[in-house]
Amino acid sequence: MAGTSLDRTHPTYIYKVVLLGSTSVGKSSLAYRYVKNDFKESLPTMGCAFLTQTLCLEAATVRLEIWDTAGQEKYHSVCHLYYRGAHAALLVYDITSKETLSRAKLWLQELEKEFLHDEIVIALVGNKTDLMAEREVTTEEGEEFAKSKNLLYMETSAKSNYHVSEVFTAVAQELVAREGEKAAVQRPAPTDLQEPRGSGPRCCQL
Repeated sequence: MAGTSLDRTHPTYIYKVVLLGSTSVGKSSLAYRYVKNDFKESLPTMGCAFLTQTLCLEAATVRLEIWDTAGQEKYHSVCHLYYRGAHAALLVYDITSKETLSRAKLWLQELEKEFLHDEIVIALVGNKTDLMAEREVTTEEGEEFAKSKNLLYMETSAKSNYHVSEVFTAVAQELVAREGEKAAVQRPAPTDLQEPRGSGPRCCQL
């Protein structure tokens, strides 16, 4: 979704971002750390929680609408309702649990059924790097899988605030970059006759 400001060279975009993964991998803690800059050992999310954050990039202003979905199996059948219409997804796993990476791969399969590849930005996120001594999933394993599926990849720690802002910023930058690519494809070829500047429909201001 895009809006315009008075400076039409610096647009504003609104994107829906969903967090998916097993229970207790730290999805809620990542979202809370990013938006509130605080760490909270939270109870399991019931259904879905909603947070927003605005960031200013060089090319655009971006508002992320972050949907934190429940990881419990009993909510799996309704989670597709929450990620419907999403522009980006963070597939979160716990680096101390191989099982949670396997679960993230299953979430990816669900997304692949719902979206074409160029319709959504997906990041694989290995959380809880503060527990390095208990690591079961190597960085190389996560990187290799992400590369094989053309996903963004980053390891994070909501507790120590490691790479939390960076992963959301990377997703936002990729979304804005795709906006530029779409605009370049849709831009009509120049002609001798051009409409006067300012003619045609305009987007409403956010």
